[in-house]
Amino acid sequence: MPKTPSLKDFRRIVVKVGSSLLVDSSAGSLKRDWLSSLAADIASLHNEKRDIIVVSSGAIALGRAVLKLPAGLLKLEEAQAAAAVGQIALARSWSESLSAHGIAASQILLTLGDTEERRRYLNARSTVDKLLEWRSVPVINENDTVATSEIRYGDNDRLAARVAAMMSAELLVLLSDVDGLYDKPPDKDGELGRDAKLVPVVARITPEIEAMAGVSGSALARGGMLTKIEAGKIATAAGAHMVIASGHGLHPLQAISDGAACSWFLTPANPVTARKKWIAGSLEPRGALVIDAGAVKALRGGKSLLPAGVVKIEGAFGRGDAVVVRGPDGTEVGRGLIAYDADDADKIKGRSSADILLILGFAGRAEMIHRDDLVLGGE
Repeated sequence: MPKTPSLKDFRRIVVKVGSSLLVDSSAGSLKRDWLSSLAADIASLHNEKRDIIVVSSGAIALGRAVLKLPAGLLKLEEAQAAAAVGQIALARSWSESLSAHGIAASQILLTLGDTEERRRYLNARSTVDKLLEWRSVPVINENDTVATSEIRYGDNDRLAARVAAMMSAELLVLLSDVDGLYDKPPDKDGELGRDAKLVPVVARITPEIEAMAGVSGSALARGGMLTKIEAGKIATAAGAHMVIASGHGLHPLQAISDGAACSWFLTPANPVTARKKWIAGSLEPRGALVIDAGAVKALRGGKSLLPAGVVKIEGAFGRGDAVVVRGPDGTEVGRGLIAYDADDADKIKGRSSADILLILGFAGRAEMIHRDDLVLGGE
């Protein structure tokens, strides 16, 4: 059996927290003691210079409690209005819990397009990167006030996996109602049989693993473990390990570190190689940049591509599109995600990054292509 990882093995971690863990639905209130214990766990990891990103549910549940709405299903507009109220309470609670440990929380609301459409993907990634650089803990949720069924992730397990992929996280932690994946699916009532055994390590997600999650079971199973397996596919394909663990007790992250029962899903890749593979092989180039010899040398030395090194723009690409980077002789040097539209790129080519504001009228990125968004030939 492969070696079981530890939280200490990872530098950038995404932690997903579900509504049922955060909100006491019967009392209609936040579980403050539990949130305080989780914040203490996050602070411990944060103090070890790790990047922590939280994906938190709970806005609709908290809004329902604040507004004293009756039990039962909410219409779309009611759920969205409840989320608008609950989001403020949720953000305040995270801010207060983390500030007790000297950590600044930050709030980001995403819709499906923010991780699927490349222009917005670059914006979201850059914003979260800057927050992590400033040692903030971003708290991310789906923007329930505007998301409809057509533009939703559908659940925060998959949202968390998309965030892990977008941010090149090394680990995704799904804090759950159960302590992991069992080798037999739940029954029609969602209950596990007595002979069901926890699967501690999943080396690869196979059809057999999906069957354990209840693929052919009830609709309840589809809303539970199956969505976590689907999140695991997204995360592991992006080079991130994933762990499913119970979040019911206090200090749930510390419990994982202490060896509590959980299920680890392993990836054979790492976030950098997975991302570069995606850029190099999965995206159709929309244009090309021709760069000078100095820029070629800088890129091969691990630098980003600055406007000063670009001599020619080819094609009608948009910001966030993939482009080919060619040397002075036309040879392909690499491929990357461009930070400017073709028209703007043409205006600033050959110029210093300090001139961008003067030329374009807005302060764009200093790099034409950031090194994290660039794949050189041979990588």
